[in-house]
Amino acid sequence: MKKLILFLVLLNLTNEHLLPQTTYKVGDGQTYLSIGAVPWESLVAGDSVKIYWRNIPYKEKFVVNCVGQQDKWITITGIPNALGKLPIIDGMDATTRSELNFWGEERGVIKIGGSNIPADGIPGYIRLENLEIKNGRSVYSFTGRNGITQYSDNAAAIYLEKGENILIKNCILTNCGNGFFASGESKSIVLEGCYLYGNGNISSIYHHNSYTETESITYQFNYFGPLLSGASGNNLKDRSAGTIIRYNWIEGGNRQLDLVDSDKPEIYGLAAYRSTYVYGNILIEPDGAGNRQICHYGGDSGTESYYRKGKLFFFNNTVVSTRNNTTTLLRLSTNNESADCFNNIIYVTAPGENLTLLDSYGVLNIKNNWIKNNYQGSFELQGSINDLGGNISGNLPGFVNMETQDFHLLNTSDCLNKGTSVPLDYPVSNEYVKHQQAKERSISGLIDPGAFEYSLPTYVERFKMSEIIVFPNPAHHNVHIICPENIFKISIIDRSGRECLSRTLFNYNSCVDLSNFKNGIYLIKLYTENEVIVKKLVVN
Repeated sequence: MKKLILFLVLLNLTNEHLLPQTTYKVGDGQTYLSIGAVPWESLVAGDSVKIYWRNIPYKEKFVVNCVGQQDKWITITGIPNALGKLPIIDGMDATTRSELNFWGEERGVIKIGGSNIPADGIPGYIRLENLEIKNGRSVYSFTGRNGITQYSDNAAAIYLEKGENILIKNCILTNCGNGFFASGESKSIVLEGCYLYGNGNISSIYHHNSYTETESITYQFNYFGPLLSGASGNNLKDRSAGTIIRYNWIEGGNRQLDLVDSDKPEIYGLAAYRSTYVYGNILIEPDGAGNRQICHYGGDSGTESYYRKGKLFFFNNTVVSTRNNTTTLLRLSTNNESADCFNNIIYVTAPGENLTLLDSYGVLNIKNNWIKNNYQGSFELQGSINDLGGNISGNLPGFVNMETQDFHLLNTSDCLNKGTSVPLDYPVSNEYVKHQQAKERSISGLIDPGAFEYSLPTYVERFKMSEIIVFPNPAHHNVHIICPENIFKISIIDRSGRECLSRTLFNYNSCVDLSNFKNGIYLIKLYTENEVIVKKLVVN
């Protein structure tokens, strides 16, 4: 009997810990030619699905409803081509693997959680990355368990019905009702390094680039572009507890940020529902881009008992508006909401009289901000604005170049060393890098207001040239480029000056396919934040 028990224990250890995990490779020349050929219903902890770029988009849709582990995430990864282009998953006329059976097919191109097959549960430790997902829109249809079906108005590129510990990274989400949608049974979500644009529906205020209602969500290093032309939704709309929005570029939308109430007790009952952190972002209001308010905090349901009734921490953001009329920085829904607003640059191209800091209600505390001179506190103040000192005003904040949207600071800027301390648990440790990238923020002396710390234009993070390795060189079939971490982009230029390749680095060992390169001499340009390093490449 003891031997039998020992055998069963060893068998269990073998099944759970010793067997190799499965990698499913999808694409031309791979084991699986289609996404639907992958047994999604059978994925287990540690499994990975690799979807390779191909010329023709994958017109397929699927559900992920499996559970990984903290040390064995389930990963769905797109493998870019030599030019860095992501594999495309196109929801228009898409089909679903027949073995899958899940409800809410009309709600998204890719769905996480909520299915009969695989058996329903709470998916967790899921990583979805390096994919372009598009065309989940009500004018399009797909073939699913009920035959040909139209998408709903609120269909999303990624629809997260429920799940815990979900990472969405370096994805392009476009031309859907919502780009990313996460509902109330979700927990511990990170949206990182993604590009969301062109979502929403014409004249609709209910659909957005992102719409989330979760327990704990972090947005970081994302590029939020304008919504679909004519759409009236917000860029980032959130109803979560434990919201952190940091180091993002958010441009356009009815509002850049709409941080409002949940009607779910499991969310509005949490202590984290009362504190929201927005820092290190670039928030841009183009002329004619809908609502004049940059950020709304509180609630919009009309049931004030659900409202956040807490504090918005809004610091080290660079806010730029090119509206030719009034811009309002914050709308707080009631006098039960407050905001600590410090270390921000708040700049409008219109005369300062057109800038108001607060719409009407709430308590706004301002400290150590740079604000366009002649600004107004509020046109109809029914709350209060408390000047805690250190604020400065001017006509220009001292940006490097407004025309190119380079909002780094010149050495003549009045902002230098004019900031104040930030919360210890939320240090401003990074800066956004165009686009979908970030780098460490180097602070000497006092922190500067805004999303960028001043650094000398001649300053370069120097390293030994031997740290840049190009091999083989001369090269024939492919070339490996190994470089330090401060290089975020590479391009290859031929002798005529034509750019043959441009790639944002996902790691620091890039393999470039040279099969389409003619023999000759090329220049490899390696980009840091402060300079371009050039290496010669010979292809023969």
